[in-house]
Amino acid sequence: MKTDKPLILTAQVAAGDLAPFNLLRAEHFPADRNFLSAHLTMFHRLPGEYEAQIRSDLAQVAGQTPRIDAEVSGLRHLGAGVAFSISSQELQAVRGELRARFVAWLGSQDMQPWRPHVTIQNKASRAAADALHARLSAGFQIYSIAITGLQLWAYRGGPWDHLVDLAFE
Repeated sequence: MKTDKPLILTAQVAAGDLAPFNLLRAEHFPADRNFLSAHLTMFHRLPGEYEAQIRSDLAQVAGQTPRIDAEVSGLRHLGAGVAFSISSQELQAVRGELRARFVAWLGSQDMQPWRPHVTIQNKASRAAADALHARLSAGFQIYSIAITGLQLWAYRGGPWDHLVDLAFE
């Protein structure tokens, strides 16, 4: 669905768990493009024209979802950057429920299989991405993070405007 008021939905990562991603992002993301905190995007383009219905659906789902323990399960080479892969059957289930509610509005990017990740470098040279990926992969061990809710944002062409946090039960 076309929209002039796109909304972005992210999973809310516990602040302490998000901090290391933000440090890496500050160090490795090109400064002229780094105007967002690290984030875990669930949907890239929901229609702002239906914001009230979207908020209602998000509140219903968040209200029946306990805090989720997810795994930072590996690194992804993005070609021009690096991201950490996030694994959680529970988080996949939450997205699946939301996808079913939003399916009539979703564009091709949000209809594709979801591969959750937190990007810490993008729009870098291939050599810089190769070096960072190799360095982070060398000592990587799987670890857990907490997903504590959902966050809705309005996209305005640059930095995102925060609209609402919806805590899990």
